[in-house]
Amino acid sequence: MRSHKLLAVLASGALAFGVAACGDDDAEGTAASGDTAAETSEGAPSEDLSSLSGSIRSDGSSTVQPLGEAAAEAFSEVAPEVRITVGGIGTGDGFERFCRGELDLSQASRRIEADEVEACGTAAQPVEVQVGIDGLSVVSHPDLEIPNDCLTTDQLKQLLAPDSKVQNYKELGDGFPDQAVQFFTPGTESGTYDYFTEAALETDAEQRTDKVQTSADDNQIVTGISGTEGALGYVGYAFAQANSDKLKTLKVDGGEGCVEPTTETIASNEYAPLSRPLFYYPSTETVARPEIKAFLQFILDNNERLTEVAGYIPLTDELIATSKANIESATPITVADLEG
Repeated sequence: MRSHKLLAVLASGALAFGVAACGDDDAEGTAASGDTAAETSEGAPSEDLSSLSGSIRSDGSSTVQPLGEAAAEAFSEVAPEVRITVGGIGTGDGFERFCRGELDLSQASRRIEADEVEACGTAAQPVEVQVGIDGLSVVSHPDLEIPNDCLTTDQLKQLLAPDSKVQNYKELGDGFPDQAVQFFTPGTESGTYDYFTEAALETDAEQRTDKVQTSADDNQIVTGISGTEGALGYVGYAFAQANSDKLKTLKVDGGEGCVEPTTETIASNEYAPLSRPLFYYPSTETVARPEIKAFLQFILDNNERLTEVAGYIPLTDELIATSKANIESATPITVADLEG
């Protein structure tokens, strides 16, 4: 579902990192890094994971998918007997499969919701592990002339709120083009959709349906926007960056002026309200399995390099410590945690 170009970058970056982590000078495809021992991003030697075996089924958010793919490639160099499959069916669909016991890890580009925890019941009690930070990018056809290439959150609501009747950009005010609106966005199965509608539109995961084409495939969204005059939509920051030759990325004014999404503005939360956390959710049962516990700890130990390969923002030391503590304690997140 991702572009061949992005997959190539992920694969090459992860492979080089995996060889460095393995520290095997005879490994096929060894990169000239100068490293002689396995190291984590903090510089501490990695434990020997070569004796691990098993399989890990991971699916859910297509936004988390590139990070999962990069981590799986790198982890395979140090734990070659562990088979990891990574999908991208969407956050909501991922949680449904996870609750049915079909997945070991659920990828999510938003926090799990109370009704999803309730749906899982005792069959798959989720443990929350944040693995990165992302921002959503508002993108348009390259020729769409939005004043200052910037939209306020109020203007985003005018365009995409559930009750929006806007048919032409000129209805937003002076300087906006006389151009019919057309939108291409993720669908309701997507965590990107959930996060955007809740953070930017301030609705209960709803947006307008008139003049909107939705897809779970980010590539289809890019194709729609880049091929349709006047088109506008939103995708994850990393995906917008990977397709910057086809799309125009707009700045967003959340009340403090127009801010361009960059790694710096997303990490500092200056790019508000469209910065968001990225998660893995194992269950209390699966997180105890040696191969899954090691895989999650591997992502956290090498967070800076893996998020860089995937185009996301690394966690702070405090967030890494919290995620590691959740893995060790295997404490499930509860409805009370989410409502508190």
